Amino acid sequence: MKSFAALALAVLLAGCAAAQSKEPRAASETAPPAGPMFEPTEVRSAGSVTVDGVAIAYQAVAGTLIVHPKGWTDTLAAERRRDKDAGKDIPDAEASMFYTAYFKEGAPAESRPITFFFNGGPGSPTLWLHMGAFGPVRVETPDLVHGSAPYRIVANDQSLLGVSDLVFVDAPGTGFSRVAGKDKADAFFGVDQDIHAFTVFIRDFLSKHGRWKSPKYLYGESYGTMRAAGMTLALQRQDIDLNGVILLSDILNWDLIPDDPQLNPGVDLPYIVSLPTYAATAWYHKRAAGNPPELRPFLDEVEKFATTDYALALMKGNGLPDDERQAIAARLHAYTGLPLAYLLKTNLRIEYGAMQKELLADKGQTTGTLDTRFTGPTLDPLSKTASYDPQGSAIGGAYTAAFNDYARRTLGYGEGRHYEGSLGVYGSWDYKHEPPEAGRPLIALPNVLPDLAAAMKQNPQMKLLVTGGYFDVSTPYFAGWYELQHLPVPKELQANIAYKYYPAGHMVYVNVPLLREMRVDVADFIRRTDNIDCTARRSSHRAEAPSCVPTRPRRSSPSSSPARGSQPIRLWTC
Repeated sequence: MKSFAALALAVLLAGCAAAQSKEPRAASETAPPAGPMFEPTEVRSAGSVTVDGVAIAYQAVAGTLIVHPKGWTDTLAAERRRDKDAGKDIPDAEASMFYTAYFKEGAPAESRPITFFFNGGPGSPTLWLHMGAFGPVRVETPDLVHGSAPYRIVANDQSLLGVSDLVFVDAPGTGFSRVAGKDKADAFFGVDQDIHAFTVFIRDFLSKHGRWKSPKYLYGESYGTMRAAGMTLALQRQDIDLNGVILLSDILNWDLIPDDPQLNPGVDLPYIVSLPTYAATAWYHKRAAGNPPELRPFLDEVEKFATTDYALALMKGNGLPDDERQAIAARLHAYTGLPLAYLLKTNLRIEYGAMQKELLADKGQTTGTLDTRFTGPTLDPLSKTASYDPQGSAIGGAYTAAFNDYARRTLGYGEGRHYEGSLGVYGSWDYKHEPPEAGRPLIALPNVLPDLAAAMKQNPQMKLLVTGGYFDVSTPYFAGWYELQHLPVPKELQANIAYKYYPAGHMVYVNVPLLREMRVDVADFIRRTDNIDCTARRSSHRAEAPSCVPTRPRRSSPSSSPARGSQPIRLWTC
């Protein structure tokens, strides 16, 4: 909802516009600005980080690039200056997008991959991936408990600088990024508007920093996975081919999200694809029947039940016989630990917010959303659903404090500027999306699978690595696997997708041992898809460079199930 100040400003501007006459402006009136509202910025610094025993010297660039909404060309400013009747009190919308880039010293662009990172929200800056995962420094936070200041910032020996240059980008309006001008929210706060802004940013970044010849990667987390999948096709339309895309905690088809499925009766898939995560949560908190000793075999059983007996029961709706209803409720109780009475009352359909409240209600505890292993005191025992996320509350302050300090002390950026930790745009976001060949935005929840499929068909060399955590209920891992099993591409292109899931939540990197494992997986993915031969690797003195000979791609073993293996599927090899 707009603030009172924003509404007052809107009313004032509307009144001024209505009162304007067609008389020439008085000399005392302020002329509309002829130039841009924002100017690009850039601050450079140097540093070094050690990864796998190899010291990597780098140049850091903290700065901004200016992007405009769709339809803008670089002739508009000149046309506007020439046309007196085109003057406006409020200039057209612009965005100043903040980034932090790390370039390995002495590495030629053509033999050095570059990876663009972004978090999601929508409305989140990219401090999480930057300060928690792959930047050259990392903030230390305790696992599964709430930490407090002072927060330690340490050299990150799990940085991806060993295999790629890194660019962390804040979405318009978040972090140090800013939006301004006429209809700025409409111009940038929406699915397609956001995809366009990031696409333009990357195009202009490649030009500014001379990286057109580099192998190129996108790394998106959460809503950032929707952005990344949509950008694959948008970038190709700018003649920018990607070597690979890494998705962490993906949600590409929003018909599968577990948020408020009860408001969409008849659409039961969110309940089906979320059930394995509910079972994983019960397993972790020892509420699953029989306390199964190992998680992965237990989830194999739950996934089979979810896609067979459970799915069929939900499809029958009100026609489900009572004896079948009781039998399904008993199975759900065994897998999730939820009371039979609750499961029958909800008609076998589990809302994740209620799951958070109900599982440990006897202890007065609420389980997490981002990571269901986290627990915290229940704020309102009488509420229907959880009213906060324990993990977000536990680590949010640490990440924000760490980046504010790091940006100013080390990067030398941010003096006199506020770092916007998040924007409250989730509810007002424009979720309409125009799929390829549709010719119009669809009136439905967004689905970028058609964009990704079109991009993979046009660029069959592009590879995809899908990652996630078993204890993430905000973007359940099985939903991510399910949606990509329905990606409309031929079988040979399905072989371009690899999967890896971890015993973690939404932000796998919070757990340092799992961060190490994930970094190895992502670094391996980049090495195996960057098309840089071994001679070039050695000549550029690249860290983590294996002694290898490129070979043709090969399929994984037929017995390897993407959703079930503890190891990533190796589709490409050196």
